[in-house]
Amino acid sequence: MSPHIDIGYIPTPLDAVQVALELAVVTDQDILYDLGCGDGRVVIAAAQQFGARGIGIDINPDQIWAAQQKAEAAQVGDRVKFYVENLFESDFTEATVMFLYLLPHLNLKLKPRLLAKLRPGTRIISRDFDMGEWEPEQKIHLPDSEEPCTLYRWTVPPRVN
Repeated sequence: MSPHIDIGYIPTPLDAVQVALELAVVTDQDILYDLGCGDGRVVIAAAQQFGARGIGIDINPDQIWAAQQKAEAAQVGDRVKFYVENLFESDFTEATVMFLYLLPHLNLKLKPRLLAKLRPGTRIISRDFDMGEWEPEQKIHLPDSEEPCTLYRWTVPPRVN
């Protein structure tokens, strides 16, 4: 039985990918995770432009295959990996940057896991959808993008015991 896919693949325009990576302040010290990575463009761009390592997770094996092929073609296959996994079961604890382009109900369902599993200081970027009552630190509208969108940024806060 194939897994249920909650959202079809809608690629993030390359100009928006660039702004998202800048908003996250990605460096060569980062490990960027993209949950619902599609063709891997965000992870690949982070590796190409900033020297970051990256992990893409998608439930669709065809998308993962395409992402791996693109990473090899871009000569970043040694810095990025892609896995067919359910994002609600994936281990993303090593992430220092998280990219999301998920539907609002998925962001809200994922938020408690992000806050529990990610280290304080991890930057989270979401395309188009917020995290409910968790106010973003920054919000950038890209009305002139090839596909107009909004990017949100949060930082995982220190844990309170």
